[in-house]
Amino acid sequence: MNIDVTKMPKLGFGLMRLPEKDGAIDIPRVSDMVDRYMNAGFNYFDTAYVYHGGNSEKAVKEVLVKRYPREAFTVATKLPAWAIKTLDDRDRVFNEQLERTGLDFFDYYLLHSLEDGANYDVYEKLDCFNWCLNKKAEGKIKHFGFSFHGSPELLEKVLDKHPEVEFVQIQLNYADWNNQVVHSGRLYEILLERKIPMIIMEPVKGGTLANLSPDLEEMFRAVRPDKSAASWAMRFCGSLDGIGTILSGMSNEEQVEDNLATFADFEPLTDNDKATIDKVLEKMLATPLIGCTSCRYCVDGCPQNIHIPDIFGAVNTARKFPKDNRPKFFYGSLTGYSGKASSCIECGQCEAVCPQHLPIIELLKEAVEKLEN
Repeated sequence: MNIDVTKMPKLGFGLMRLPEKDGAIDIPRVSDMVDRYMNAGFNYFDTAYVYHGGNSEKAVKEVLVKRYPREAFTVATKLPAWAIKTLDDRDRVFNEQLERTGLDFFDYYLLHSLEDGANYDVYEKLDCFNWCLNKKAEGKIKHFGFSFHGSPELLEKVLDKHPEVEFVQIQLNYADWNNQVVHSGRLYEILLERKIPMIIMEPVKGGTLANLSPDLEEMFRAVRPDKSAASWAMRFCGSLDGIGTILSGMSNEEQVEDNLATFADFEPLTDNDKATIDKVLEKMLATPLIGCTSCRYCVDGCPQNIHIPDIFGAVNTARKFPKDNRPKFFYGSLTGYSGKASSCIECGQCEAVCPQHLPIIELLKEAVEKLEN
């Protein structure tokens, strides 16, 4: 069954950065956010085996399965290469996901974070593409695809080898369009040319494009005074052809409302809007920032319990505003319950799992210089 992107909800609810209370997902609050999103006519929810330490999939049961009829929503989740070592592990993880969510089938199922090297090799070694097709034949999966963090060359190789793939999820935003690591623009062109539907992740680059420096935000407000910086990033993605759903990892009610305002009556970018984004991007790139998207894959396996994405957020703020003491205050609070950047033992675990391929060890040394000294 081919996916008709025109019938997919333009805005997807990413369950990766949910609000928490007392160290656990705040289910009542998330339920209210889900209700607002659903009442606006949207119904695509994206989770994964590893999000919130596995609790994101459990939240699906609480906020959706127990509260809405099955036909009212669609759920996407993912098989992680790093959690499977044998052929039997595929079913073990899949059955655990069904149990966590309380679902009988998944509308969209993805091989998680396919990239050059280890992850892709695991999926091929354990015959995961054919396994997913078998799950689809059993009615346990409606649509099969993968999320992608690799090179354009690998994407073409995989698509040539696996024409059965129905959709691909890629990182895409205006800041990464010409990024020589992320390759958003080239990946988009490959998929569009092949007429493969796209799901978009990181449209605001982990919040980076929603929290711009005042001078950049003013450039947007001068053109559209009533629109947020995040709405510009979302409209950039929404104005492209071949896009099914654009995921937003909504962490609070304000983000839900802002996204609904953008997509409830969607307005594509005008030529003037595109020119404004080009000007903002030109000025933005003059101050290089760490391209961390806060996926937090690096945190779980860190032997020193270093909250790397949070530290990098402080470093980016320090880069943009070198005279501002707030990054140091934030860092002091953060490292009261987690490891310091100077605690790094350079084991490399973080760099091995980073989808952005960041030189994390060297960047932590910068953090020591900017935030500890």
